[in-house]
Amino acid sequence: MGPLPSTKDHLASLPPPVIPASQRNPKILIISSDTGGGHRSAAAAIVAGVQKFFEGESYAVRVVRAVEESHHLTAKLVRLYNWILCNRQHWMKYFYWCMNRIRPETREFFHKRCVAYVAGLFERWCPHIVVSVHPLTQHLFGRVLKELKLADRVPLVSVVTDPCYGFWKGWACDDVTLYLVASDEARRQLIDYGVAPERIKISGMPVHPKFAYPGEDAAKAARSALGLDPEKFTVFVNAGWAGGGNIKEIFKELIRGELDVQAIFLAGKNEDLRVAAESLALEAPFPIKVIGYSDEIEKLMSAANVMISKLGGLTTFEALACRVPIIADLITEPMPQEAGTANLIEERGAGIMLKRSADVVPVVRRMMEDQLHYSRLRAATAGLAIPNSTRQIVEEIAALIPSPESTVFTEIASA
Repeated sequence: MGPLPSTKDHLASLPPPVIPASQRNPKILIISSDTGGGHRSAAAAIVAGVQKFFEGESYAVRVVRAVEESHHLTAKLVRLYNWILCNRQHWMKYFYWCMNRIRPETREFFHKRCVAYVAGLFERWCPHIVVSVHPLTQHLFGRVLKELKLADRVPLVSVVTDPCYGFWKGWACDDVTLYLVASDEARRQLIDYGVAPERIKISGMPVHPKFAYPGEDAAKAARSALGLDPEKFTVFVNAGWAGGGNIKEIFKELIRGELDVQAIFLAGKNEDLRVAAESLALEAPFPIKVIGYSDEIEKLMSAANVMISKLGGLTTFEALACRVPIIADLITEPMPQEAGTANLIEERGAGIMLKRSADVVPVVRRMMEDQLHYSRLRAATAGLAIPNSTRQIVEEIAALIPSPESTVFTEIASA
């Protein structure tokens, strides 16, 4: 194989995008990755927000899994991340350190191999704005925007899906036009990474509008729809998108307890875990609904009185939006970008930090038997999220899109 062509040579060889100037629908490109489920959920939340809050207006929105689709080597990085997340969660801190040290998103090695994919996206579907919801995507897209001479006309927005201090350095990129972050802590982290404060706005987390407190009658209906007792205390055991970590061990302890509860077990993409959970459920002294992967997590959260889960950023705030207290899996030291979320939940009293799997039964029992304790936990969930955060995010994005009547809009279409 001969040497790879330089980025500029490759871009120069591409014909200009052919997009009719008469096309007047603003186009939003969302760049993401399936490293865990949080980034995928963030992208879906923004799409839903555009559809809900700009109903009657025409926006074309496209979501791409930019990391794994851009090159087979970056696809292998995604598979490695998800394997570690599922099978060796205690290794994740080393993976985090390695990625922050190597910074693959800034390396020429990866840029040369991924540039054809990105340039091809602009050739076929030149967007009016690019929105990143993943820390490994914005550097590549920002550089290509400059090389295509579109940087001054196509804004690059980064919606940071890690809500607290201590997240990946990859989020910080000089080419980002606007950062939308969940909290003042996240804002401080970007500033400490060298991002200018005027380029950062606090907007809250991109939580899909379907996640909301259902009310007690709707919660009972959600339990009934799952074949469960509408009146019984319901524990949602959430293994996440990858279906890993310590959840299986916690689940084993839960079913050993003499508890008058019922449970929902979500195995995610891990089919082996689903089969194991179904086998364990047969031994349980209470009813358990075992589910594999689901796109309707909001229905499971609506049915739950409490969720047991690792503290992924989006999952946490989705549960909080549904007013579901959290029993957080901290048996393994949390990933650095998730440690701040654990501290936030504990300090504000919206959940319990589980340090040993054997403690899950007494924790659940107290929630069931001490109504004041449980009521305080549930009340605390309401104050942790910024109201209407997704609406604020999509309004900030839309405000940066040039008007269809402007010359800039037409220039982008014919760039």
